[in-house]
This record gives sequence, C-alpha cells and structure tokens, in this order.
Amino acid sequence: MARTTKSLWRFGVPAVCLLAGLLLAATHNVSGGDEIRRSDAPRLVDLVREAQQSVDRLTAERDDLVSTLDTHHGGSPGADAALAAITDRSARLAVEAGLEPMRGPGLVVTLNDAQRDAEGRFPRDASPDDLVVHQQDIDAVLNALWSAGAEGIQMQDQRIIGTSAPRCVGNTLLLNGRTYSPPYVISAIGDASAMQAALASAPLVTLYRQYVIRFGLGYSEEPRTQVDLAGHSGPVRMKYAKPAGPVGY
Repeated sequence: MARTTKSLWRFGVPAVCLLAGLLLAATHNVSGGDEIRRSDAPRLVDLVREAQQSVDRLTAERDDLVSTLDTHHGGSPGADAALAAITDRSARLAVEAGLEPMRGPGLVVTLNDAQRDAEGRFPRDASPDDLVVHQQDIDAVLNALWSAGAEGIQMQDQRIIGTSAPRCVGNTLLLNGRTYSPPYVISAIGDASAMQAALASAPLVTLYRQYVIRFGLGYSEEPRTQVDLAGHSGPVRMKYAKPAGPVGY
C-alpha cells in the first residue's frame, strides 16, 4: 500500500506541474503579457461613448456644411429677396397647376355604362360599343368644362392637370397609371350654370346624350355649393413643353 501511494505521488506531481505550466503559458499568450483584468480594458460603455462622440462630430460637420450652403445661396438681402420671390411664385403656380387641393361651388357630372332592363336585357339593336362610355365622351365633358372657365377638375379621385390623359382600356379607363371602372365621376369647381350651358352646346356631349336615351347609358349633372378637389400628388414631368413667352419673377 505504501509503495502504491509513493508511486502516485511520484507520477502525479510532475503531471500537475506540467498542466500548471501550460495554463500559465496560455494566459500569457491571451493577455499579451499584460494583466487581464486591467482597469483600462475596453468596456461596452466606453465603446458607446466613443460612438456618440463620433456622431456628435459628424453632426457638427453636417451643420457646418448646411450653413456654408445657405451662405453660398443666400445670406445676403438681395439673395434672400430673390429666393422669397421664387418661392412665392412657385406657390402661386402650384395652385394654378392643380398641385394644391381646392374647395368651392361647382358641378359634378357622372357617366356610366348602359344597364340591363328589368328582364336583364339590353336593346336589341345595340352593339357592344353602344353600351359603354368611351374616351371621346369623357374628353368631350372635360373640354366643355374647361371652356366654361372651370377653375379645377377632378376625375374619380385624381386631379386633372395639364399632363393628364384619360385613356380607354377595354371597358375601363386608364388615368395616370391607374385603372378605373364606371361610373366615371367628374367634379369641377366654377360657375355651375356656365358649365352646364357649355355641356349643352358641346356636339359630342349632345351625341352622348342621344345614346343615353336610345341605349340606356348613364348621365347626370349635379350642381353643388361645395366641391372638394384633391391636389395632384404624382410627379409632374414635362418633356416637350416650352414656355409660351418670357417668364419673370
């Protein structure tokens, strides 16, 4: 028994010393010869503080650049006055161009495809083209309203501006990239009596009204004391248009 104990000590002590040496060597390599728990070791709070300082520095640089840009384009009474004049003119043109909402008295015109009778039938002598609202019918109404001095026009939920072009696609309507089905509601702000007179004298509107009587197409005019028009929210791209005359500020 004594011999066995002595043998364990004889081989165990060197093994323990060897493991301790390996552990010390690994610790030295990890720490690079420095204390592992030294007080100047990076901490998360320090990293956050450095990041915040970097953000503050970049924000200050941005503010300096904005100030430089403002000074370059303005900063003087003459430049400020010119900028104010441009801004005012832009605001006025936005209203005239249909980019701002409008409210006022006007007229609402509704056009609709023909509906079946009580027995579910259309007139026997009608062709498919006789039973639907066409692009020419919508254009005729829009042109009559503009000719009567309409201040603004909206079709469905979109404002009609200089670049708007309603297009027929089958039995639906394409307007500014969006498709609509009848009934087509056209709202206009202006003198309702003048607009109704213009509609009554427009040849293509008169022709459409004849189809209303003969084939059952839908048509109505409703003067209103208040009509709300949305402002045009899409991009305004004028590729070929040019000013008709000199433009001043």
